[in-house]
Amino acid sequence: MTSTHDRFTELHDLLQAYEATGHTFDDTMEAPGKALASYLRVVAATPQRAASAVRELDDLLAVGLFSDEIADEVDLLPHIEPPSGVGVEDCLRVVRHHLERFLTKPPADIPSRRPGTVWEWRERFPALAHLMGSYFHQDFSAEYGSHAEALDDYLALESPQDHRATAANIDAFLAINRTDDELAEAIRVLGLRVAPPKGVSLRQWLSDVRGILTHHVAP
Repeated sequence: MTSTHDRFTELHDLLQAYEATGHTFDDTMEAPGKALASYLRVVAATPQRAASAVRELDDLLAVGLFSDEIADEVDLLPHIEPPSGVGVEDCLRVVRHHLERFLTKPPADIPSRRPGTVWEWRERFPALAHLMGSYFHQDFSAEYGSHAEALDDYLALESPQDHRATAANIDAFLAINRTDDELAEAIRVLGLRVAPPKGVSLRQWLSDVRGILTHHVAP
């Protein structure tokens, strides 16, 4: 584990949102841009992450972005591309402004908003992304004879906590993808590379998977 993850753990995650959108800094004091908006939606359920990001930004800005004291840590952080004539520290102060505003009054409708980037889909539904990407990937047919066999492997290898998290992810995932087209596009982002079982719709299959997971961990 690098020192970056000791001192700037949450800031690293936040800046990955910018990395996923081409490093572009498009925030203004009035509104967050694409990357920061996606990060705020990700941490809506765990606002303590935004609070940690504020503390880490305060630490970085107090020491100075270009200080030798944190040079090694800063080198390992995902970078942002500020607009012409604007410094990186100025950009980070804008980010801090929006984090503080978010912490003061989080928007109530965030959980119902669909993710806007691939990074956000995977951050908001990590357990489901793990199931799809690790068990229903492009080499599925070489490893498994059926969807049930792959799911049995998942149940055997992953923990009950993972099963519960995936079931909860599926609930939220189905609710946020209201049309079949939205569902198909989003589940592919999470790593699904095979069709559902013959004669079963994607939505029904995911519902069935959720039911199996819930039953498996039931007392």
